[in-house]
Amino acid sequence: MQKTLDNTKTDQKDNQVPTTYSRTNPFQAKILKNININGAGSSKETRHIELSLEGSGLSYVPGDALGVIPSNDPELVASILEEMHWDEETPVTINKQGETLALKEALTTYFEITLLSKKVLQQAAAFTENEELQKLLLVENAAQVKEYCYGRDLLDMLREFGPWKATAQEIVSILRKMTPRLYSIASSIAANPDEVHLTIGAVRYTAHGRDRKGVCSVLCAERVNEGETLPVFIQANKHFHLPESHDIDIIMVGPGTGIAPFRSFIQERAVNKGTGRSWLFFGDQHAASDFLYQDELEQFQQDGVLSKLDTAFSRDGAQKVYVQHKMQEHSKELFEWLQKGAYFYVCGDKEYMAKDVHETLINVIEKEGSMSREEAEAHLKDMQKQGRYQRDVY
Repeated sequence: MQKTLDNTKTDQKDNQVPTTYSRTNPFQAKILKNININGAGSSKETRHIELSLEGSGLSYVPGDALGVIPSNDPELVASILEEMHWDEETPVTINKQGETLALKEALTTYFEITLLSKKVLQQAAAFTENEELQKLLLVENAAQVKEYCYGRDLLDMLREFGPWKATAQEIVSILRKMTPRLYSIASSIAANPDEVHLTIGAVRYTAHGRDRKGVCSVLCAERVNEGETLPVFIQANKHFHLPESHDIDIIMVGPGTGIAPFRSFIQERAVNKGTGRSWLFFGDQHAASDFLYQDELEQFQQDGVLSKLDTAFSRDGAQKVYVQHKMQEHSKELFEWLQKGAYFYVCGDKEYMAKDVHETLINVIEKEGSMSREEAEAHLKDMQKQGRYQRDVY
């Protein structure tokens, strides 16, 4: 399968100059659709975004990610300018090449202002005599530094550790460059030529007395509309892809926005019409409001493209039910699929869900394969080596 090799575009005016779109030269993709796919009463907001790749020459395969280069929340930028009494028009140098931007634009488009690190705090300490900061940075306080940085941003630091003896230039020179956000692609290019789709959960929470917003997810949820553009590039993911043969069975576990790559897998399978069966485990909070892509998935099931669909909605019953409970319920059949060579995929939260699914998978192999714990672990390791157990976790 072709991997983003053909992402060059010839300039119309001069046939000799191809434009290659990449992380450093993103393509401005037009937003064709941007909708909330959670139902009324949901505590979540999940955006389904369709972007046009027309004229970009960009291509991807199921499993790849789309990089989006976001811009910061204008309200947060305004609060920083206000806190420091800075003039938004002040020119600041942003990189080693000596390029300059007006301060407001630099804080909006170029620098990471929502994340703090030990390095930023250490460098900032040179510009203030604040004793609290000096104390925090003592060698024995490594754990406290980590704890302080978690969930805080540049504005918190500037508010808490002043007064500052620093120019705007000195402060921005300690900041990191904005990093692109990577999202699993939720479409197959074979099914949607010249398009790429994303499934993005808006991140909003309150910490340390302030409301916080995910840089890219809330940009997508609140500030970009259909017809506008987002700067994007393709990030190949060699460790998460469909089997080369469309005749091999696949088992997919993707609760919440973890459904994204599996929508891509299923669309691809619908186009390629192999004999391989597919089984999806999907979970979220409430069936009525959080069953993402329900109509599509049920249609794929009716069409025979999706052989099995098992769902777990954790807040609908007295007991919380998650995807791993559904795996346990079907452990015999799950093991049979694995024995027949099925590939097993997991996408989503690394800290809790993926750990629980991993643990459950070992238990299923141990129980249904009449193996010891060690043998089951070795069996799963072996599947991993063969590329039959793949994870896209974050």
